[in-house]
Amino acid sequence: MKTRRLTKKEMWIFAIGQLGWSILGGIINTWLVTFYLPTKESVEAGAKFYIPTGLVIFGVLTVLGLITFICRIFDAVTDPWIASLSDRSRNPKGRRIPFMKMAAVPFAVITVLVFCAPVEAISRINIAWVLGFLILFYLFMTMYCTPYNALISEFGKTQEDRMYISTAISLTFFFGTLIAYLPFVLAAPLRAVVGYAWSYRVWFIVLSAVALVCMLVPVFRLKETDFVDAKPSESNAMKSLAQTFRNPDFRRFAASDIAYWIGLTLFQTGLPFFVKVSMQLDEFFTTVFLGAMTVLSACFYPFVSKLVLKHGKKKLVIFGFLGLALAYVITALIGVVPALTGVLPGVLIVIVSAFPMALLGIIPQAIVADVAEEDAIRTGEKREGMFFAARTFAMKFGQSLAMLLFTSLAVLGAAQDLTSNDLTASPTGLRIVAIAAVVFCVLGAVILAAYDEKKVMSVISGQDR
Repeated sequence: MKTRRLTKKEMWIFAIGQLGWSILGGIINTWLVTFYLPTKESVEAGAKFYIPTGLVIFGVLTVLGLITFICRIFDAVTDPWIASLSDRSRNPKGRRIPFMKMAAVPFAVITVLVFCAPVEAISRINIAWVLGFLILFYLFMTMYCTPYNALISEFGKTQEDRMYISTAISLTFFFGTLIAYLPFVLAAPLRAVVGYAWSYRVWFIVLSAVALVCMLVPVFRLKETDFVDAKPSESNAMKSLAQTFRNPDFRRFAASDIAYWIGLTLFQTGLPFFVKVSMQLDEFFTTVFLGAMTVLSACFYPFVSKLVLKHGKKKLVIFGFLGLALAYVITALIGVVPALTGVLPGVLIVIVSAFPMALLGIIPQAIVADVAEEDAIRTGEKREGMFFAARTFAMKFGQSLAMLLFTSLAVLGAAQDLTSNDLTASPTGLRIVAIAAVVFCVLGAVILAAYDEKKVMSVISGQDR
C-alpha cells in the first residue's frame, strides 16, 4: 500500500493528542503530592488529610511514596505488554490509533477519580482508593501514550519530519503541563461555595474534559493507514523487550532519560512548595513562573532544529542537562544566599531553565525515533512501539521515583515528629530535594556521553548498508 507524508497541518493535529495526555499527566504530577500532602498554609485554608503523610513505612517512606512505587512495578508489566500488543496488531485501521481510541475516555475519567477519596479523614479506604485508581490511571496512560509515541517514528518519514513532530509535541506537552497548573489560580474563587477540596476537583473535571477532546482529535482526524504501512511484529512481549534493551545505544539513552525525568519531576512536583514554603509567596506565583518559563522556552523552539543540524542531538541534550542543573542550584540556594528572596529566585530560575527545557523537550523524542529506525534497518523488524514503550516506562519510572524521593525528602528538617499524620514540607527538606535534582541532571549528562550518535546516524543515512 502506498503511503504519504503528513502535512504540517496534520502534524499539528497529531500534536494536539499530546496536549491532551500531557494535561492529564500534569494533573497527576502536579497535584497528587500537592493535594494529598498539603502545606501548612493549605491546611489553614481548609485542606484535609486523607492519607498518612509521615515517614511511616520503615521510618523512611511515606504512604504516598509507596503507592507511586507500587504503581511503577505494575507499569513494568503493562508497558511492554501494551507495546507488544500494538506492534503485533493486525487491526485493519492501524496498529496504534485503535488503542488510543479505546484508552482516551477511561484515561480522562480516572484522572479525576484519583482525587475523589471517599472518606473525609485519614483512612485505609482512602489509601486503597488512591492506589487502585492510580494503577488504572497508569494502565490507560500506557494504552494511549505508547501507541501514540510509536507514531512519531512512523509518521516521521524523514529527519526533517521527525524534528518537526518532536518540536510540535514538545510545545503541546509544555502547554499541557502549564494548563494543569491553572487550578492554582482558578480554584480560590470557588472555595467559599464548594469547599477546599471541590474547588480543585471541579477544575480537574473541566481540564480532564478538555484533555479528552484533545486526545480524540488525532483519533478521528487522522487515518493511520494513509501514512503507515507497517508489517506487524512477530515477537512476543518479552522477546521484543529483550531485543530492545539489547541495543546498547538505547540502553544508554534510557538510563540518562530516567535521570532526566527524576530531576524534572522533582522540580515540577516541588514548584508549588518552593513558591509557598521557600520563597514565601502566594501560590498564584506557581502558575506565573511556570507560564513565563513555558513562553520563554517556546521562543527558543524555532532555533533548536538549526542547532541540531550544526551540533547534533547528543551535545545539545547534554548541554540541556547541565543548564537545568544550574537552575536547580539556584533553587537550592533559596534561603541560603540573602539576596535570593521574594520573586527574584523565581525570575532567575525561569531565565536559566527556559533554553534547556526547549532542548530537552524536543530532542529526546527524536533520538528515540532515530534509534528505533536504526534498529529496524539492522534487524529488519519494526518495533517502534516497544522502543517508545521503554521510553514511556523510563518517564513514568523516573516520575514515580521522583515522587517517592520528594515525599520522603521534603519533610526532612520539619519541626514535627516525622511519623506525624499531618506532616508538611520544610525549607530544609525542599533544599535537599533541589540538590537531589541537580545530582540526577548531572548524572543524566554523564550517562548520555556514552551514546554513539555517529553510528546511529550513519546507519540511517545508509553509510553502513
